[in-house]
Amino acid sequence: MKVHNFGAGPAVLPDIAVKNTAEAVLELEGSGLSLLEISHRSAAFEKIAQETETLLHELLNVPAGYRTLFLGGGASTQFVVVPYNLLNTKAAYLETGAWAKRPLPRPNISVKLK
Repeated sequence: MKVHNFGAGPAVLPDIAVKNTAEAVLELEGSGLSLLEISHRSAAFEKIAQETETLLHELLNVPAGYRTLFLGGGASTQFVVVPYNLLNTKAAYLETGAWAKRPLPRPNISVKLK
């Protein structure tokens, strides 16, 4: 029996997905390079990204006209990615509970709600 991980984040993958990924890590479609070695600007990567977005939109029934933004890092990283990318000169950060206290690095300006 296959072991299942029910924790947040990781998931059980179909055997074919694991097999295809393992093969691509060794060499991607006869390119002489591993999936881990190709440029994120290469045609091979663009093909993978486009196919991934298409399949995701099909799976989740995303309406036409919407794009998917793939970001590295976990959920905690996203706490700072969006504010830092939108930050021009000043920002405020509200601590509203346990999850708001988690992100690092924290912005310099902070307001605590009591």
